[in-house]
Amino acid sequence: MNKNENITSLMADIGARAKAASTALAIASAERKHAALISAAENIWKTREDILAANAEDLIFGREKGLSDAMMDRLMLDESRIQSMVDGLRSVAEQADPVGEVISEWEQPSGLNIRRVRTPLGVIGVIYESRPNVTADAGALCLKAGNAVILRGGSEGFNSSRAIHACLQQGLRDAGLPEDAVQLVPTRDRAAVSEMLKMTNVIDVIVPRGGKGLVGLVQEQARVPVFAHLEGIVHIYVDEQADPEKALKIVLNAKTRRTGICGAAECLLIHEKVVNTIGQGVLRALIDAGVEVRGDETLQSIEGVRPATAEDWGCEYLDMIIAAKTVTGVDDAIEHIRSYGSNHTDCIITEDATAVQTFMNHLDSAILMHNASTQFADGGEFGMGAEIGIATGKMHARGPVGAAQLTSFKYLVTGDGTVRA
Repeated sequence: MNKNENITSLMADIGARAKAASTALAIASAERKHAALISAAENIWKTREDILAANAEDLIFGREKGLSDAMMDRLMLDESRIQSMVDGLRSVAEQADPVGEVISEWEQPSGLNIRRVRTPLGVIGVIYESRPNVTADAGALCLKAGNAVILRGGSEGFNSSRAIHACLQQGLRDAGLPEDAVQLVPTRDRAAVSEMLKMTNVIDVIVPRGGKGLVGLVQEQARVPVFAHLEGIVHIYVDEQADPEKALKIVLNAKTRRTGICGAAECLLIHEKVVNTIGQGVLRALIDAGVEVRGDETLQSIEGVRPATAEDWGCEYLDMIIAAKTVTGVDDAIEHIRSYGSNHTDCIITEDATAVQTFMNHLDSAILMHNASTQFADGGEFGMGAEIGIATGKMHARGPVGAAQLTSFKYLVTGDGTVRA
């Protein structure tokens, strides 16, 4: 048997076991799922030294692979990040179980009672890069929504993901649920990804979480439906009525808190009337913080601002770099975002309610913010406990994808000997 046949056989076995587990998980009680998640959280904390040791191996692999500083930051775990994983699992556990929730109910003149209720999707495939915490987040959310999941982590986070996955499976065993409900593809071989993308008889939806290359590949090759965002080209517009203190705090946080996440600001739009006041203060603060600012001709008069090129508009840097451009007002800002944005997250900083309404109504990004850092574009910060990704499409799920977004629905129709005339 050659290598490709081995991978095909491996994925077929994983798929069959996931399918069987999904049937059991779909009818599992809320109490058992809660118990599995709490146990998984406890096991992650108990084995944190093992997880950190595994992560140290991955960091060596990542450095040898030549990952950027931002990607290394995505890959790195420390005790506080492990604590965040634990908190995320506990938060998901304590949320209301979405399965069986009555979304709507009505009576028909015919005498029928009709309920639309949430039901699991079935088997979810998650393909992700670098960030090992996705192993915990995706596993928890799929489990909460009654879905089995097949996780295929990036090669650089292979050891960390295995250590975290072992804790999730222990939680399932402790709760008396099938451990095949959360499976991790046990190989770095990219052929496993290709197999996942064509497992239409097993996988109900694929969720890619990573860079443009990964997501583009999945969207191009998948025969299974996909929840995806292609890029996080996040814009912040500083309006002429912006509060200077708020603008400074928000822009610095949005760009520098963590540059490698999809909610990090990548382009700053500044109203021409505040270029020499608020704009200059914000840009100098960014430069002082170590950010490379690439500005248009107007902004290049500010010391330290480097010339922007056409390639800087619509670029996802995921690094300490930001593009900056002067605009004539909110309509000009909207036009720029429509041309170069990715429908992920965009923000306006202003005290002008009319400008806010225009910005919110005329843009169709998955997340629109007013006077808040775009680093809040995160399911945990939205009260979802965690997220499996930020979906920028318009079908089924959009924005942070939590447990409720990982369900479909069915109609339950009740009569009393009711027949149709």
